[in-house]
Amino acid sequence: MISSSGNRRSSRLAAAAVALFLLSGCASEAPAQMLENPPTMSASPSAPPTPAPATTAPQVQTPTTAPALPVLPESRPASFRIPSTGATSELLSLGLRDNGSLEVPPDGPGAPAGWFNGSPTPGERGPAVLLGHVNATDGGPGIFAELRKLKAGDTIEVTRENGTKAVFTFDRGEQYAKDAFPTQKVYGNTEGAELRLITCDGFDPETGEFDDNYVVYAKLVG
Repeated sequence: MISSSGNRRSSRLAAAAVALFLLSGCASEAPAQMLENPPTMSASPSAPPTPAPATTAPQVQTPTTAPALPVLPESRPASFRIPSTGATSELLSLGLRDNGSLEVPPDGPGAPAGWFNGSPTPGERGPAVLLGHVNATDGGPGIFAELRKLKAGDTIEVTRENGTKAVFTFDRGEQYAKDAFPTQKVYGNTEGAELRLITCDGFDPETGEFDDNYVVYAKLVG
C-alpha cells in the first residue's frame, strides 16, 4: 500500500514552479607583467615583415535544431492500461488533504490507481503522477503489483477525457527509501511530457510496513 505521510512525496512542489538561480563568476585577466630590464632597441633597420601565408577560411557549420518533444493539450485522465502486464483501471483524481499530505487511492481489493491533480495532465509538458497500491488489504496484488516487470519498449497508455490517448514508453524504474525520497527528481519540471508511476516497495515483515517507494519513469511517444 502507499503511505500518506508528508515527506514521502511532494506536498505542493508539483503545483508550483521551482526557480533555480545559477550564478557564474567572471575571472578577470591578470595584468601584463612589467619588465624591469626592457630590451634595447637596435639601431639597424628592421627587415620587412614576411607576409603571412594565405589560409583557408574555416567552414561555418549550421547549427542543428533538436526535434521538438511531443506534448499534448490539457485533458484530465480517465483510465490507464499497461499492455505488457495487463494492468488497467479507471483513474481517480487525488488532491491534497487539509494538512498538506497527498490523498491516496482506496486500498481494498480491486482498488483503482489515481492521478495527482496537482501534477500536469498526462501528455502535457512536465511529469504527470499516477499512484497505485502494490498490494490489497486482503493480501492480493494491487494495481501496481507488477511495475518491476516493466522493461525497455513497454508502453503505458492513458486515455484522456477528450477522447485522446497519451502513450508513454518505459524509461527506467528506481527504488527510494521513503525517508530520503527525491521529491525534486520525481515531481520537478521536465522538458517534455513524462509520466511517473509510484507505489510502495521494501516490505519489512517484522514491522509489516513498506520502507521504500518504487517509481517508474516514462516518456511520451505519441
